[in-house]
Amino acid sequence: MILILDFGSQTTQLIARRIRGFSVYSQIVPFNTPLAEIRKLRPSGIILSGGPASVAAKGSPRVKAQVLELGVPVLGICYGMQLLVKLLGGEVRPQAHSEFGRATLKHHSKDPLLARIPGKDTVWMSHNDAAVKLPGEWKTLAATDGCGQVVVRHKQRPFYGLQFHPEVHHTTHGTQLLKNFVLKVCGAKADWKITDYIEHTLREIRELLARAPGSRIVCAVSGGVDSTVLAALLNRAAPERVLPVFVDNGVLRAGEAEIVERNFRDKLGINLKAINARKHFIDALEGVSDPEQKRKIIGREFVNIFFRHLKPKDFLAQGTLYPDVIESVNVRGPSAVIKTHHNRVPEILELMKQNRVVEPLRELFKDEVRELGLKLGIPRDMLWRQPFPGPGLAVRLLGKITRERLETLRKADKIVLDEIKAAGLYDKLWQSFAVLLPVKAVGVMGDARTYADVVAVRAVESVDAMTADFAHLPWDVLGRISTRIINEVPGVNRVVYDVSSKPPGTIEWE
Repeated sequence: MILILDFGSQTTQLIARRIRGFSVYSQIVPFNTPLAEIRKLRPSGIILSGGPASVAAKGSPRVKAQVLELGVPVLGICYGMQLLVKLLGGEVRPQAHSEFGRATLKHHSKDPLLARIPGKDTVWMSHNDAAVKLPGEWKTLAATDGCGQVVVRHKQRPFYGLQFHPEVHHTTHGTQLLKNFVLKVCGAKADWKITDYIEHTLREIRELLARAPGSRIVCAVSGGVDSTVLAALLNRAAPERVLPVFVDNGVLRAGEAEIVERNFRDKLGINLKAINARKHFIDALEGVSDPEQKRKIIGREFVNIFFRHLKPKDFLAQGTLYPDVIESVNVRGPSAVIKTHHNRVPEILELMKQNRVVEPLRELFKDEVRELGLKLGIPRDMLWRQPFPGPGLAVRLLGKITRERLETLRKADKIVLDEIKAAGLYDKLWQSFAVLLPVKAVGVMGDARTYADVVAVRAVESVDAMTADFAHLPWDVLGRISTRIINEVPGVNRVVYDVSSKPPGTIEWE
C-alpha cells in the first residue's frame, strides 16, 4: 500500500484515487500521524501532499524527520516537496511571481520516475514558494521556464520532489508519473480492486448494526448517483434495517420526484418513504439571497425532517463524496474551507460527534462510485445521471428565492438538458445546467423595449469535480438553447454562456 500524509491540499484525495486506479491500495492519514502507527501500516511508499501553508511560516505543518528513515521511497508534491527540501537542509523562498495554471515541463532524464514522460510536457502549477537551493546530494531532473527546480531527487536514496500537481487532470502525463513512482520506484503490487471496497464496507455496516441492537439506518435519498449507490449498498448489507427516505424539497428539477420514485421501485426493487415537503422548504427559503444561508436552511430543514424518523439509536446515512468533504470541513490536514455543504450543518455535525452518521462513500470520487454501482447491479442510466447539488436549484438561482423565479429557472434548466440530450452530448459532459442571474438586461421583443431576466448556461467537462474545463459546445446547440429559453420562458430576454474553469471558479455558481 501507499501511504499519503495529508498537509491540507484540496486535491490530496485525487492522489489516492489515481493510485487506486493502478489496483494499488492507498490510504490518507494526517501529516502528524504518530510514527508507530505509520510503521504498523507498513507502506511500500510515502507521499507528502500539497497544502495551503508556507514552509517558511512559523508553525507550518511538519512531518517528523524519522518518517524519512523508514527505508521506503518518499515523494513530495508541491508543499510536500518544499518540506522535503527544507527538512534536509535546502532553502525555500517566496517567489516574485506566483505560478498558477499550466506550465511546460522540460527534461532529458532517464530516471525511472520520468519513464514515458515526454521531454516537453504540460503540468499544472499552484504555488507561491519554490526551492531556490537544493540540499546536498540532491539533483534537478526537470524544470519549467518559471521555476528551475520542478522535479528533484536525492542522488542515492529514493526521495523525490515535484513542484507541480501530477494528480490533477490538467497535468497531461501526471497519472503515468504517479504510476512510475508507485510501481517502478516503490515496487507496489497491483492487487487491489473495487470489490474489496464493497466487501469491506458491507462488513463494516453489518458490524455497526450488530453493535447497536434495535437500531436502523435512515438513508437520505435524492435520486442522484451518490445516494442511489448508497441506498443499494445499504440495502444489500441489511435490507430489513434500512429506511430509505426521499424528500421533495421544492428545489428539484422538472419531474424529478416522480422519476426518482419510479426508478427505485421498478429498477432497484426498493420502496422509498416519499415526503412532499415543497411548501415547507420554499417558505423557509423565500426571500433568502445569501448562498451560505440557503445551504444551511436546506440542511437544517432536511435534518428536521429526518430527525422525525430517527429513533434514539438510529443512524443517519448520507451519500457524501470526498469533494463535498474536503470543500466544507478540515477533515485531515489543515485544508481551507471553500463552502458549507448542506450535509455539514451543525445538527449533522453533532450527530457525527455521536458516531451516528454513516457515510460509506466519503472516501470516493464520482467515477469510483459509478464503478461500485455497476458492481451492485444498478442500471447504467441511473449511474450516469449528471450530478445535481444537494441544495438543488436554490444554489443555481442567484439572488432572492421566490416561487416565480424558481419556476423560471426550472423551465430554462429543462430546455438546457433537453437540447444537450438531443445533441447526444449528455453522457460526454460532467454537468450542464441553467443559472438564473440576479440582474436584468434591456432587450427588444416585438418592437417593444423589455427589461427582463438573464439566464447563464453552464456546461463543464471533468473526471472528478476537483478540476473542470468549460465545454466547447457547438454554436448551433448554444443557439437553439438560447432561442428556446428566450421564446419559451416568460420574463427572460438574454442568455449567456459561462466559459470559466475550476479553478479559479467552481462548477456551481453558489
